Amino acid sequence: QVQLVEAGGGVVQPGGSLRLACVVSGSESSFRRYDMDWYRQAPGKQREWVAGITGSDSSSYAASAKGRFTVNRDNAKSTVYLQMNLLKPEDTAVYYCGTYVARWVWGQGTQVTVSS
Repeated sequence: QVQLVEAGGGVVQPGGSLRLACVVSGSESSFRRYDMDWYRQAPGKQREWVAGITGSDSSSYAASAKGRFTVNRDNAKSTVYLQMNLLKPEDTAVYYCGTYVARWVWGQGTQVTVSS
């Protein structure tokens, strides 16, 4: 059974950086084939897609993330990362990683708060 665990959230000032990590377990031998996505959900708002990386290492970004966020993966560690730079208060949200393996599988989320 595939499980995802996110880490790396925290409180940061505007303009700062954070790197989130999502470790996948339960199917490490298949991880390299998984398309992985990062989503976020701010209070009172719907969950929105932030970035994704395919099994062939092709990445894509929401307009709000392009130029500031970078998604990459380490298949040897079954881990996908989201490097977030130039953070803004509107980036404050719970960040989730997810993958679709017959159904959507999500991590528990990690809180990112951007505030002065």
